[in-house]
Order: sequence, then C-alpha cells, then structure tokens
Amino acid sequence: MNTTEVRSHFLLLLATILVAGSFLASARLAGIINPFSLTLLRFVGASLLLIPIVFFKKKWREKILSTLPRAMIISIFYAAFFIALFESLNTTTSLNTGALFTLVPLITAFLSAVFLQSRITSKQVLVYLLGALGAIWVIFDGQLELLLRFSLNKGDVIFLLGALSMCCYSITMKLFYRNDELIVLVFCTLVGGSFWMVLALLFSGQPLQWDLMQGYAVLHMTYLIVGATLVTVYLYQKTTIVLGPSRVNAYIYLNPALVAILLFVIDGTLISTTVIPGILISAAATVILQKSNNP
Repeated sequence: MNTTEVRSHFLLLLATILVAGSFLASARLAGIINPFSLTLLRFVGASLLLIPIVFFKKKWREKILSTLPRAMIISIFYAAFFIALFESLNTTTSLNTGALFTLVPLITAFLSAVFLQSRITSKQVLVYLLGALGAIWVIFDGQLELLLRFSLNKGDVIFLLGALSMCCYSITMKLFYRNDELIVLVFCTLVGGSFWMVLALLFSGQPLQWDLMQGYAVLHMTYLIVGATLVTVYLYQKTTIVLGPSRVNAYIYLNPALVAILLFVIDGTLISTTVIPGILISAAATVILQKSNNP
C-alpha cells in the first residue's frame, strides 16, 4: 500500500465519521422542515460556499462547462438516494432502511466488476456478507427478536432502489472522472444535486420553510452543509478516484458503530455490551475488504 492509498484511507475514515455525525444532526432537525427542503438547503449552502473559491481561479472557471454534464449524471444518483430514503420512510422504519443499506457495499462490488472490470471472489462475497451481519447486529442492538420481525414492504422496495442509486453514484464517480480539477467536480456535483432536489420539491408540492431554521437548528444545519455535505462529497470523490468504489463503500459497515460511539461521546448514551461483537465484526470485515479489493 503506497502513501497515497494510506492517506486516502485516513481521509475516508474522516468522511465516515462526518457522515455518522450527520445522523445525529439530522435527528435534531427532524420535524422542523420537510426532508426534501432540508436536503436542498444542504446542497445549495455547500454550493454557495464554493462559488467564491471556484470562480476565483480562471482555470477552475473554465472547467465548469466541460465538467457540468458529467457531474449532472453523477449527482442525479446522489439526489435519487435521498429522495428514495425520504419517500421510503413514509411506509417503513429506520431499522429496515439501516439494515438494507448494508447491502450497498456488496452491490457496488458486483457493479464494479461489470462496469470497471474489478475482480470479486467468493471469499470477498463472504466477507461482504460478514460485514453486513456485523452492521445489522449493531443496528438491531443484538436483539434477535427484532431481526426476526424484519419483513419487506413497499417502503423497503423504494429504499432498495435508493440504495442502488447510491451504488451507481460511486460507480459513476470513478467512471466519469477525466483528470478533472476535483474542487470543480465537487462544485458541479452539488449544483446538479440542487437542481434535482428543486425538481423533487416541485413535483412533491412541499414548501421550502427555510425561515423556520432558528437557534441551534442553524448550528446543526451548518454542520450538515459544511461537514456532512461539502467536506464529505470532496473526500468521497477524492478517495473513490484512488481506492475505487468497492473499497470506499466497504466503510459503510462502520457507520452504525460510529453512530453508537458518537452518541456516547456527545450525549453520554451508553453502548450496550450486546453490540460490541457486531462492532468488532464490522471493523474486521472493513479491514479485510481493503486488503482484498482492487481499485
């Protein structure tokens, strides 16, 4: 493993921690404004922060028009994930979506084999399933009866389409990269995401309600805009180019564990001893997949 790959893993771990933090921030914003508007505000806010940076350099400005068409394709899958997530939660539970989301690394690995000619072995498939098991263990708090009550419904099918969109987002980031200026690609992706979320709002008929963001809600939204959107989109695109989508998405298995750890650090919520085996299994699977996957 060379220096660039090692650095990419550190950046990817940082991105995964930031995403885990977004679950806490989003929970504190839930019910203030509708989810479509919330996501649009994240994309628009992050785009506005990048405007003075991207437009400051002439060589970056000149890259926008050539980068935007590819970024629009990349961003439609990113936006589609959030749309599917919000729509699915009308008829399913967060436990179900959390469990189904663990399929993303395995699906991404299969899609990478098809579109990027990456290798996937039976051993890797086994490790992917093991990682999913560890993450599900944490999500269901080690309670077998909760897992046994799991059953697919309409909302779950919708979320599975969203999970597939997230896989396609990772694949297209690698597929459409053309030695772009990364900051320009990030900016165009966020602009594209904003466009698709505007369409979603128009079709759903839901109001913006941005005026309802007050007090601590502004701080939580600032975190979502800067940390969980602007920084993570940049880090995911940067690391996907180096490591490939399969290795990047393997870090998804760490998400439930990191959320539990952040809840303990920030809110003092104790980590149940029953989830510790799941955390260890998820971490082990993620490490193994980094060594066995090709970019």
